[in-house]
Formats: sequence, structure tokens, C-alpha cells
Amino acid sequence: MKINFDNASFKDFENIPGLDPYQWAELFNDYSEQLREKGHMNYRFESLSGCGPEIELKVPGKFDQRYVSLVSNDYLGFTQHPKMKAAAIRGIERFGSGAGASPAIGGHFSFHQELEQKIAGFFQRESAIIYTTGYTANSATFQCLLKKEDLAILDMSVHASVYEGCQLTNVKSFPHNNMEALERILQSSKDRYRTRMVIIDGVYSQDGDLAPLDKIVELCRHYDAYLAMDDAHGTGVIGKTGRGVIELYDLYQQVDIITGTFSKALGHIGGYVVASPKLINFLKFQARQHLFSSTSTPASMCILQAIDLIDEEPHWMEKLRENTAYLKNGLLSLGLDIGTSASAIIPVKIGDITRNAEICRLLMDAGVYTNQINYPAVSRKDARIRMSLMATHTQEQLDTVLNAWEWVKAKAGLHAEA
Repeated sequence: MKINFDNASFKDFENIPGLDPYQWAELFNDYSEQLREKGHMNYRFESLSGCGPEIELKVPGKFDQRYVSLVSNDYLGFTQHPKMKAAAIRGIERFGSGAGASPAIGGHFSFHQELEQKIAGFFQRESAIIYTTGYTANSATFQCLLKKEDLAILDMSVHASVYEGCQLTNVKSFPHNNMEALERILQSSKDRYRTRMVIIDGVYSQDGDLAPLDKIVELCRHYDAYLAMDDAHGTGVIGKTGRGVIELYDLYQQVDIITGTFSKALGHIGGYVVASPKLINFLKFQARQHLFSSTSTPASMCILQAIDLIDEEPHWMEKLRENTAYLKNGLLSLGLDIGTSASAIIPVKIGDITRNAEICRLLMDAGVYTNQINYPAVSRKDARIRMSLMATHTQEQLDTVLNAWEWVKAKAGLHAEA
């Protein structure tokens, strides 16, 4: 089977009829080599420095150099905060480098217990469970709770981990943030399933926009459906005190299941689920990826520090908001299409996948490291460059970004309606 590499995406290599996995890999290798030759394979570059507003990269065919980085979700810069580093070191010095077991058989330490209590309290709730990644927090939880008798109702733009978690159940999806479509599904599915659960993101990772949580809560309550929300990109940065979209709408007790990650604004790695005490207890002994995986390392004690820093040093959130407004205004003044972003995730809509890759290459040439987002992360006609801002970006660095976009716009003939 032949694949037209010029119009291909990574998804085209997932399951090629008539070929086995080694043949898939061979075809994909040819495809990725062609992308590299064009300078369009800007994935998995080796970073020679840590998370930060600038990054030193090893790029094939180029000397190692520094770029303004717009690829990190370390929104508040906490991965480099001295108190975070000190807390991680203290954890290792006290408990060692690893946990050594799964939570049920000896791998549940006092810092795990404290972290579960602290993240639950952060959302004004009683109980939480932690996972080793935010991805498994979603995939493990929904696999555990939703079976063949049930229905998951998904916003089409939820994270891939949610889709994976719903592979064991029935799934209906509605167009992104379309409340009329959501209501139609809730109406038509009533009394047809044992459990119905609407699953949304708080902040959506590709558009950077927010869920209309108040309207979704109202629909779920009216049609007797549960509601789960993954606010990975909102926690720590959205709301007056950084509690996320749930704080923005003051609906702490109206979301049945809150999921998220420690790998973004909280500066480490891991995931969590916040829910009722009985449901959390059930997950601790029934969610397989939690029950049979080793727990997070003692370095995760730095997350306890991060949660404190959200309240102790709110100026980081304010600086992030200032940076976000500055860059958005600059991009809009250039006539670029940034969609409906309401967060520190700012896309520039391009449309065509090949053009998107070329623009990403040009930005690299101008000293700006960004992500090209293509199908299947977004629809085939909705390719974009995604930028993630940090509180630690300087105005000079943001001006470098804007100057790069001005140059790229002229060179590529880029317009808002593209």
C-alpha cells in the first residue's frame, strides 16, 4: 500500500491494512526521514537545558543554539523555583530515590498521603487519589468506572487520555463547547444506559479556550448525568487564586470528578483525581494502573511546595496574565488568527498541514521554538502553531517572538483568513 507522504499525518500509519507492525514502522521511517530533509520534523529535539523561557537545543544539521521556548507547560516557572528544587532534594534525602512498590503493597508513603489530602483540600473537597501521570489519571479512572452498559459523552476536544479511558464503554461526542448538541445527546440517551457521564476539559489544550462550566453543570443536573472535568491546563493559572475553571464559576461542589496533572503549573509529574470519599476509596483498589504501578518518587514532595507557592507567591499568576495579554495583543495587531484562546495557550491558525510545518521551520530559523499541531490532534483543515507562555518570559523575549511572526508573515504570505 502506498501513502502520499505530502498529505500524510502520523495517524495514517497507525493501522495500515495488509501490513504488519514492522512494515508500518518501515513506512513511517521513510515518511519521517522525508520530513527531516525538509526541516519539518521538529519533534523530539534533544534539549540541553531545563524548562525555561529559553531553551538550548541540539537540532540535526545545525550548531547547538538557544531559542525562545514556547513549548513548555511550566506556566509559572516552578520547575526552576529554588524552593521547589530544595523540597525535591529534601524528599530524596529523607526517603531515597524511589518508592519501590505499588501503593497497596508498601509503596504508599506519608508524602503520598499528604499530597492526596492537600490536592483535595485545594479544591475544597475531602478525598483524592494520585497517579504517576496525569494521562493515567484519566485513562485508569474512566476505564474503571465506565463499562459496556454505560455512556461517556465527550466534548470532541478532550485530551487523548480521556478517549483512551473510554475504550471500554459507549461513547458519544459533541462539537466543541456546543451546548445544543450536548443537550440533544442527553435527551436522546435518557434511560438507555446504566450510567451517563459527561467528560470535558476546563482549559482545552489546542485552542486554549474554556469550557462553559455553568451551562454544562446545569444540563448535567437537569438530565441526571454525572460530570467529570480535566483541568490540567487551568489548575494554578485560572481563577482568582489559581483553582482553575471550577473557581472561575464557583462550582466546587457541582463537578463530580475533577482530574488533573502536576506536570504543568505545579512543576513536577503525576496526576490526581478528586471526588467523593467512597468513589476515591473504590478507585484506590479497582483502578488497575494505580493498583499495579509503582508510586511516584520522593522527589514529588516538591508538589506540596508548589501548592503552597500558588497562594504564597500569586505574582507569578499575575505575570503570566500580563505576558499572555501582551503576546495576544501583538499577534492580533499583526492580523493573525488566534481563535478563542482565553489562557496561556495561544494558537495561530494556519490551516494546511504542509504550510503549518514550513511556518514552524521558519520560526525556528528566527530563533523561536514552537509546536506545530496537526491532525489527529486537530481536524485536517485546522492545523496551527501552538504557543505556551510562561510567567518567566521577559518582554524582550516576547518581542523576539512577535518580530519572528512579522518576518514569517511577510515571507510566507500569511493572513488571518488563511
